[in-house]
Amino acid sequence: MGKTGLVYDPRYLNHDMGAGHPESPNRLRAIMQQLGQSGTAARLIKIEPLEAEDEWITQIHTASYLAMLKSHAPADGRVSLDPDTSMSPGSLTAAYLAAGGALAAVDAIMAKKVDHVFCAVRPPGHHAEAGRAMGFCLFNNVAIAARYVQKKHGLKRVLIVDWDVHHGNGTQHSFEDDPSVLFFSTHQYPHYPGTGRGTERGKGAGEGFTINVPMEAGEGDEEYRAVFQKSLLPAADLFKPDFVIISAGFDAHKDDPLASMGLTEEGYADLTGIVADIAKRHAGGRIVSSLEGGYHLPALAASVDRHIQALIAI
Repeated sequence: MGKTGLVYDPRYLNHDMGAGHPESPNRLRAIMQQLGQSGTAARLIKIEPLEAEDEWITQIHTASYLAMLKSHAPADGRVSLDPDTSMSPGSLTAAYLAAGGALAAVDAIMAKKVDHVFCAVRPPGHHAEAGRAMGFCLFNNVAIAARYVQKKHGLKRVLIVDWDVHHGNGTQHSFEDDPSVLFFSTHQYPHYPGTGRGTERGKGAGEGFTINVPMEAGEGDEEYRAVFQKSLLPAADLFKPDFVIISAGFDAHKDDPLASMGLTEEGYADLTGIVADIAKRHAGGRIVSSLEGGYHLPALAASVDRHIQALIAI
């Protein structure tokens, strides 16, 4: 079994988009409580995040977007960035720590302190565009981490697997013309944000390095396993990634209130195992998994626990 790390910082709880918002601090509270009660937390190596430097944020986001976030960050109350996304006084620090948590995870893996890491971070990231916050997301944590893997650590090929129930539009747009990043996404379709058709396969030199698999409402463990085995495995074996990153949303769970899919905790463990096999064959087992969605607190906590247990078992 490999060594598994956990990125967490209580300052992630200071990002607060208001009472009743599904992307609430209680998501991380539920996860951390579950990991403590199950004993999983005691098996993990704690990795402390630092705030990401602007040098790495601007590998994905524009300098003008970064300046806008800094100028709009409130001293009190909340500032709306889009209909679903706002900032409280603690939000910008949390966002810098979320991106920085993914970078700390990469560093820990490359230093061989751990083999794989789960990043219990918020705000999530995969909807954030180069110049736009959307869908609860400020910085695209996994996209920033992918560029960091390449430019800081010199690895060439990065696989990003996004199993969140919503399509990772921001991640796709970050790399759609880039053949050095293979982006694979399963998502309920049609669903927010409306992107992710199967015909979206990348552009220019990146054509064929974006793989979208729209899923129909109600599909669950069996259908997801089949898609990963039929569509992800052969593409990943051809691509031969040097590093694997998971956009780990748990809102395709059968109990999630924001979607209509049928995955269970065991289904997430199975998907983790499939991705882990890819990482073992090609990437020395290197996996960074970063939290995206998941809004039914017991289902989220249980699914994260099984996901991490599957990582530990690698």
